[in-house]
Amino acid sequence: MRTPAYRHLMPFVAITSAALLLTACGSGSGGPGGTDASGVAAKADEVPTTDVVSAVRKDDAAARLLPAGTTSLTVAVSVGGTPPGTTYLADGTTLTGQDVDFTRAVARVLGIKLKVEQASFEAILPALDSGKYDFGASNFGVTDERRKTIDFVTYVNDGQGFATREDSKLPKITNLKQLCGLNVATGAGTTFEATLEAGKHVCADAGKKAYQVQTYAESSAIWSSLQQGRSDVVMSTINGLRYAVAHQRGLKFLNEYHRLDVGFAFKKGTKLAPAFQAAVNRLLSDGTYDRILKKWGTTGSAIEKSRVNPPELKG
Repeated sequence: MRTPAYRHLMPFVAITSAALLLTACGSGSGGPGGTDASGVAAKADEVPTTDVVSAVRKDDAAARLLPAGTTSLTVAVSVGGTPPGTTYLADGTTLTGQDVDFTRAVARVLGIKLKVEQASFEAILPALDSGKYDFGASNFGVTDERRKTIDFVTYVNDGQGFATREDSKLPKITNLKQLCGLNVATGAGTTFEATLEAGKHVCADAGKKAYQVQTYAESSAIWSSLQQGRSDVVMSTINGLRYAVAHQRGLKFLNEYHRLDVGFAFKKGTKLAPAFQAAVNRLLSDGTYDRILKKWGTTGSAIEKSRVNPPELKG
């Protein structure tokens, strides 16, 4: 089942922190269980359903860090289509994913209600400054460019990687010059698109044909482009690529290219950051954090502590 890029006020609008708040990791659409690497709806029974959040209790010390009178917040989410990013459960409307679990858990620690609105990935960050949303939760990588206008509270470490078809002769990508002459599929409005566009000059500098950046708003379209030969390689999240390769036939993971911290996103100057940071650190100390990562198979993305606006990871 396909869904529009914008579906406001899903069945979990104005929910309590104990309810099934579910969020997103990327732009695009999906259906029951999300979409697989070939753009086909994935089986709902392949999506982890372990409850790792409902036992989380309010932490009064963290809650006191919220601005006075804060009892509910509006979070903007984007549906990526495949785990560990946000996808749908079997009912076709309830969202689940790693970012979902972290958002639900933080809300429970802070004792707040959440109003959820869906938006396309590329629309969320620009809308934070207007106050349309209080924060965004869609696997937003922390970059120095984004930190100029956005505040971040980190909760995992993910980053950029490459994958391709199993029959491809592409090697590990360590330099964008290896992409010269190829078609590279990626998500619109992402750090991947920014990295690729900024690096295009390497081909001209080497006297080679430039690579073409093919951007898509839907993850299903990215994978369909690869499988149908319109693209040669996909650049996306490390965790998302690893999951796709592990669960879908005909794909291979090439390599991690650039690690990035991932954080909840807020308008610049937010007063919510200290409370969210304290909430993430509480999850780290009480074991909930590890349970969430184990559920989604992303233990390699663990951080030692949450940080506010850390500099972009280099190298």
